Amino acid sequence: MSVVAVRKRKIVFTPYFLLIPAVAILALAMGYPLVWQLVTSTEKFGLAQQFGQPPVFVGLGNYIALASDPYMWTVIGRSLLFCFAAAALTMVIGVLVALLMRAVNRVVRVILQISMLLAWAMPVVAAMTVWNWLFDWRRGVVNWVLSALGLPFQNHNWLQDPLSFYLVALIIVVWMSVPFVAFSIFAGLTQVSGEVLEAAQMDGATPRQRFFHIIVPIIRPVLSIVLLLQVIWDLRVFTQIRLLQDAGSIASETNLLGTYIYQLGTGSGDFGTASAVSIFVLLLTIAISAFYVRSLLKEDES
Repeated sequence: MSVVAVRKRKIVFTPYFLLIPAVAILALAMGYPLVWQLVTSTEKFGLAQQFGQPPVFVGLGNYIALASDPYMWTVIGRSLLFCFAAAALTMVIGVLVALLMRAVNRVVRVILQISMLLAWAMPVVAAMTVWNWLFDWRRGVVNWVLSALGLPFQNHNWLQDPLSFYLVALIIVVWMSVPFVAFSIFAGLTQVSGEVLEAAQMDGATPRQRFFHIIVPIIRPVLSIVLLLQVIWDLRVFTQIRLLQDAGSIASETNLLGTYIYQLGTGSGDFGTASAVSIFVLLLTIAISAFYVRSLLKEDES
């Protein structure tokens, strides 16, 4: 018994030593930018510091200035509203597409998968070039189609009006995100037993009951992690918003957190304040992630 106990207490360190190089590279690649952002957020770091002048330590001055800036809270509100709207719409459409892929025959399913894969793999800048052309207020296809249908959209500038700007941005972000969600959920649906669904159908369960009482509980872990990733990605969306702004919108009326950080840093040269906003976004992302991780742990325990 003593020999067995000694063997149970024996710890093999070789796997941990093999992980050290990868962990060190990851910590260096992610840790250095984070530390630099944290330090810079406590300094007055502008264009003068870019040319060699030492930064001025201001402590929490940048954070206090942001907290007292009404525009900052406006951007936060816009970003959260856009984030949750995009994530919710993406999840709904992604689930519907995944269910469609499960229901159709193999040929149609392959066509759907190839179409989504092409949309997902398309470079963002190339895709945005097409979207900007579609919604161009002078010669765009969308205005032409709506005008042909008799709707009052002749020469409507979609990107100049903030409300229609966010509608266009929402369509684009959801279009680019649905393939990942659909593929992930479809993979989860493959784990749902067909025999269980057939038994429920024989017992009189409706499609709605089978979905909410059988399918959803089985794929809940997949739904939770995909929703978490979508919220994080949509909260930090930048490229689509920035390229739409460059196509003809007023940046101050359409900024989200990502473009606001870019405007503060690269546009205005206020890298200290931009770093403070970046740290805020990081803390907000951690808070949202912690909520979902805590929910997943509770579900796992139960």
